[in-house]
Amino acid sequence: QVQLVESGGGLVQAGGSLRLSCAASGSIFRFNGLGWYRQAPGKQRELVASITTSGITNYTDSVKGRFTISRDNAKNTLYLQMNSLKPEDTAVYYCRYLGWPDWGQGTQVTVYS
Repeated sequence: QVQLVESGGGLVQAGGSLRLSCAASGSIFRFNGLGWYRQAPGKQRELVASITTSGITNYTDSVKGRFTISRDNAKNTLYLQMNSLKPEDTAVYYCRYLGWPDWGQGTQVTVYS
């Protein structure tokens, strides 16, 4: 079992920015792909962005050009830089090792117009 702790969420006006962080425990960080997911009220959890061990990134269409996923293997930390935020980005954001069952507690992002 791994521990994942998300932080950095908050309340922001549309057009603003936030940077999410995910601190992961254990020595497996650098050997696994990671993803940021989000779940809005009444909707299914969706994969927003992912990053492989070699740094290859992928994004869902709705965030391309606005969000950037990155990782710091020395700090066991995953990041999500979110720019030009929209009200539809409002959700609880989670990080996860790709293919693993463990989730963090999530961090709430609320974007108001």
